Amino acid sequence: MHLFGSTNSGHSFKVRSFLQLSGTAHTYEWINLSIPRSARPEHFRAASKFGEVPVLIDGEHSLCQSNAILLYLAEKTGRFAGAREEQSQVREWLFWETNRIGFSVPNLRYALRWEAQPPDVMHFLRNRALTDLSTLNTALDAAEYLLPSGPSIADLSCSAYLHWLDQAGVDVADYPHIKRWLGALRQLPGWQHPDTALQRSADQPGENG
Repeated sequence: MHLFGSTNSGHSFKVRSFLQLSGTAHTYEWINLSIPRSARPEHFRAASKFGEVPVLIDGEHSLCQSNAILLYLAEKTGRFAGAREEQSQVREWLFWETNRIGFSVPNLRYALRWEAQPPDVMHFLRNRALTDLSTLNTALDAAEYLLPSGPSIADLSCSAYLHWLDQAGVDVADYPHIKRWLGALRQLPGWQHPDTALQRSADQPGENG
């Protein structure tokens, strides 16, 4: 398998983390997202239907969209898939992440770090992020992970951007169940922080190539 991803992309981290935690053999190629899409490597553009990361190449298959890739990998490997009776819950969490915490937290982080937004937009993003964090914190009140059977792609998806929560101006201590949950995920064998897992390798082109 070959994974295209990039620094600061929590969506890339979902897939990279799955591959690392499951011990799935793969290569990782960093893509420079600071350059125009038309200037990105031709082999990446050919594989990426939407011109975005992550993209996973598995044989003749080219897969886009992080949660769709997680579902594919869980089915293919049997790892982090959840129990048979939990499959509806897995899908619920993946769709919730896409529309809620996977939207609010990264957009708030982006606005704080890279592209400031008007006060009303910042107010909206922050309130939505805090609402989503409260929802997740409540769900984790009575369970170690999001599914009774243990860590799953639901956890990998919903947690991806939360390892940068401080960069979104949020103190994780305000959400004790999330803090405990993130700590448990970080203890899984093979886990790496996204800053390490997504970094460019020494033999790959730099910011200008």
